[in-house]
Formats: sequence, structure tokens, C-alpha cells
Amino acid sequence: MSGPGDFALIGPGRAGCTVSAALIDAGWNLVGIAGRDPESASTRVAAERWEVPIGTAADVVVGAALVVIATPDRVIAEVAASIAEEVEASALVIHLSGAVPLVALDEVVARIGALHPLQTMSAFDVAPAVLRGVWCATAGDPEVDVIAKTLGMNPFGVLDTDRARYHAAASIAANHLVALTAQIEATTDVPLEAFVPLMRTALDNVAAFGPAIALTGPVARGDLDTVRDHLQALPVPERAAYVALARRAAVLAGRNPDADFDGLLT
Repeated sequence: MSGPGDFALIGPGRAGCTVSAALIDAGWNLVGIAGRDPESASTRVAAERWEVPIGTAADVVVGAALVVIATPDRVIAEVAASIAEEVEASALVIHLSGAVPLVALDEVVARIGALHPLQTMSAFDVAPAVLRGVWCATAGDPEVDVIAKTLGMNPFGVLDTDRARYHAAASIAANHLVALTAQIEATTDVPLEAFVPLMRTALDNVAAFGPAIALTGPVARGDLDTVRDHLQALPVPERAAYVALARRAAVLAGRNPDADFDGLLT
């Protein structure tokens, strides 16, 4: 593959559409879209957006130089098997999962790879700019790294044996961070937006100085009386999560979490 050519998208969800938008912006030509249900809203919207036909997975990959599989993880191997006889031997077939190992594509008699952008993607914004400057996990054919760089991303390799641990870290970085904002809302009547600048500055400090130096607050200071006051004031359902993260903060601060926090919830 010497440069941009025709590509097919299987799975027009958030990740699939965002990566497709970036590929189109980089000169690739989308020739067809396959979804779980050809009549689903996501499939029809994507097909209308780019004025391309809807077909089965086996149909849309015919003649495509690049095939992007952006389906739920549980069906990636099934999709790969369904296109095995139709995909060009010279094509590159990639999936966008962070957790699924590359062996899921083994039935495809073509070049294979994986590309997982370390970025949260919205159903409402599929602009290519959302991928520029972000890191992405890659595996398989060397052309995957070339494509990632063409789209403005910074690729790094992740082996099949490391993918579950890598994806767990990505889930902590995105999903657990969002879950923490829900805990903030459950704890106080102060608007969530008041805490966002604090969160942004904390993340900026982590990026600049590392977690240990960026850590502030009562656990870092060893102020256990304040921690006890927090626990008394928190809604009961929020206390266990607070203690779990306080214990992790204690480890980061070089303290003994067992000595500091055992018994605090009793």
C-alpha cells in the first residue's frame, strides 16, 4: 500500500466514524459501509454523510485496500471470518479494539493489524481533529503505524499478551475518571462545573511533574482527622470508593494505607 486508496468500514459507531472521517481527510476514499443492521440509524446516517452504499461485510470489502473493523469486541473474530474469502490478499485489515488480540483476525488471508486511539470519541463529533496529537496503540503490519502517523497520531506498539492490561489502564484513564465526576455530583450541591478547572489543573500537574509530585490534599499531608471528617460527611454509598482511592493515594504518598485506613469504614 503506497498511499491512500479505497477503504471499507464495518461498524459505523463512534470509533469507526471518527477514524473514517480522519482517513477521508487524509485522502482515503470510503467505498462502502456495513453495519449490524443495514436499517439502523447509525448505519444510515454514516452512509448518507459520506454518500456511500450500505452492504454486508463481505460485499463492502471487495476491492478495498484497507478494511476497518470497528464492531463490538465480541464479534470481531466473527466479522473477520465472514470477509475472509472476499478481502483482497494485498489488503490491510485492521480492528480498532484496545482489548482484542490480533489473533482475532487470523482467518483473514491478508495483512492484519490493530489501531486503538487513546481518545474518547463522541457520537456528535466525528471531526478528524479529535485524533490529531493523541497516542494510539498499534499492532501487526508496519503500515498501521504509517496510517496512524498520517492521521496525526503518535503510535506505540502493544503485544497481544499486554493488550488486556493496556486496555484496563485506558479504561481507568477515561471511564473511571468520568465515574469520579458522578461521585462529585453525589457528594455536594456545588455545580460540577465549579470543579472542572481544579480537575484540569490536577491533570496538567500530573503531565508536567508526575503523579507523586502532583498529589495534594489531606492524604498526602497525613491529615487523617480530615479524612475521617470527609467520611462522616459523605453519603454512605460513596464512602467505600473514597477509602479505596484514599488508600491508593496513601501508597503514592509513601504512607502505609493499612495503618492509616484500616477500620475507617467501621
